[in-house]
Amino acid sequence: MQLPKIQTPIFNIEIPSTKKTKKFRPFLVKEEKILLLAQQGNDSDLLDAITQIINNCCLEDLNISSLASFDLEYIFLKLRARSVNNLVELKYRDKEDDKIYTFEVDLDNVDIIYDLNHTNKIKINDQYTILMKYPGIDLPDQIKTVSQDDVFYKMIVNCIDKVYNDNEIFKMNEYSFEEAKNFIDNLDVPTFEKIQHFFNTMPKLLHRLEYVNSNGTPRVIEIQGIKDFFM
Repeated sequence: MQLPKIQTPIFNIEIPSTKKTKKFRPFLVKEEKILLLAQQGNDSDLLDAITQIINNCCLEDLNISSLASFDLEYIFLKLRARSVNNLVELKYRDKEDDKIYTFEVDLDNVDIIYDLNHTNKIKINDQYTILMKYPGIDLPDQIKTVSQDDVFYKMIVNCIDKVYNDNEIFKMNEYSFEEAKNFIDNLDVPTFEKIQHFFNTMPKLLHRLEYVNSNGTPRVIEIQGIKDFFM
C-alpha cells in the first residue's frame, strides 16, 4: 500500500510591480531544507534559494527573471507566513545601551512601501522619454562581470528598458554596453537626476520597529529585505 499524498492549500499572492495575482502552494519540508542550507552560505546562495522556492511553489507560469527584486522578497515573505508561521521573532542589540531587545513581527502586516513621487518614465526633452524597469534578482551577478569603474553604468543600463518618442522605440538590450554607456554619458544633468530619483524612490519591502531603550531614548529600527527578517 502506498503512503497517502497530503493535499496542500492553494492561495493567491499579488505581484507588487504588476498587480497581477498568481496561485501558490505553501513550501514544504523540501523547500525548508533549501532555505536552511542557503542560510549557511552567502547572499548569492540565499537569492538562489528564494528563486528556487518561489518557482517550486507557484502553480502558474511565472517569469522569475522579469520580476523586480522587491517582488521576490514580498512573495517569499508571504509564502513564509502561509507555510511556517506569520510571526517572526527578531533580536537587535541597541548601540546606545548595549542591551538586546526582542520583537515579534507579524509578517501579515509587512508590506511594500510606495513613494507617491516615484515614476518610471524619465522625460529627457519634448521629444524623447526613457522608460525605466526595476532591477531584477540577477543584477548582483551581472555587476560582478564588469570592472569596478563600470558597475555604476551597468546598474543604470540594466534598468533602462527603452528610449522612445511618438515614432521610434530604441530598446536598450539591442545595443552594446559601450553604446549604452555613451548614451548615459551624454545625458544632461537634470535627466540624470531624474534617473537617480527613480532609484531612490523605488518601492521597497520595509517595516519599522519602534521602542524606548533603557536610557529612555526613543529608537526606530528599519527592517529592509529578506536578510533582515530571517538572518
